[in-house]
Amino acid sequence: MFERLRIPFWALVPTLAFGQATITPPPARNPAANLVPISPLRANAVGGGVRIKDLGFIAGARANQLTGFGVVVGLNNTGDKDTVYSKQSLANMFKQFGINVPATSVSSKNSAAVIITASLPPFMKNGSKIDVTVAAVGDATSLTGGQLIVTPLMGLDGKVYAVAQGPVSNNSIMINTEGAAITKNHPTAGQIVNGALVEKEVNVTLVKNDQIDLILRDSDYTLAARMKEAINLQSQRLGGLGRIAEALDGNTVRVRVPDQFRASPVDFIAQLHAITVVPDSKALVVMNEKTGTIVATSRVRILSCAIAHGNIYLAVAKAAEVSQPGPLAQAGTTT
Repeated sequence: MFERLRIPFWALVPTLAFGQATITPPPARNPAANLVPISPLRANAVGGGVRIKDLGFIAGARANQLTGFGVVVGLNNTGDKDTVYSKQSLANMFKQFGINVPATSVSSKNSAAVIITASLPPFMKNGSKIDVTVAAVGDATSLTGGQLIVTPLMGLDGKVYAVAQGPVSNNSIMINTEGAAITKNHPTAGQIVNGALVEKEVNVTLVKNDQIDLILRDSDYTLAARMKEAINLQSQRLGGLGRIAEALDGNTVRVRVPDQFRASPVDFIAQLHAITVVPDSKALVVMNEKTGTIVATSRVRILSCAIAHGNIYLAVAKAAEVSQPGPLAQAGTTT
């Protein structure tokens, strides 16, 4: 750190009068000498760390998976050929419109049997819209340009929670020429943005026995302990008396709801989510095979080794070096 020298005006007078002066600057101070170490658990007091809402979620506030079986129509000769379930699906659809056609006589290359999947987020109300994914189950070659017919989406309990319909979008291109074929993206799967209408809500219970369980997104004992301590440090601001949080394991932190928040637990959860914690960094290496990018965290250490691949040779070794202070340097100074 560089410090600005504040020189009084009288110190410059000899320079103006006699043309020379010797000014001795004050000795440099080490700014780090006056710093107080900050515990990772108290980093939220100085604005550091990550919010609890970004590190975990409330038990019970989870998504639910929905599935359905339907038919995509409007394909350009890229649909199913002669699959039995495709014919039966078309015959059942015609029957709903009052058209009785034997399944054996149905044949259309412009339609395809598909499986529809969706994730129903928590707190979704009737009339809300969610995205759905469509994938062919037969021998269709492409769903590009297709339209999904009204399909009910059911949960694991067999109840209908949403209804899907709409145009399938997959941004795929498939070109076949003499002796060459070009395919971009996956043509037999696609997505319908806001393609499902929620028809049934899922009841969510956040508070059980006046307690809330925080579930960490990544299980870690150190993070669970730090989160517990950070919540207890802020318990007075949240209205609690004493320690209101305890770490059950490396994935769960249980928090007791104070009396004044039991009638409005949402306000308590909002304040709880705003508390920040410094997560423990892990030794992690992430590699992108497509781009060849490699990202490593600061905890990663590479020992002495040698790697040979083709005409490339890479060696990692330790080298002992001496850090010698310069002449007339202060004690402890290294270069």
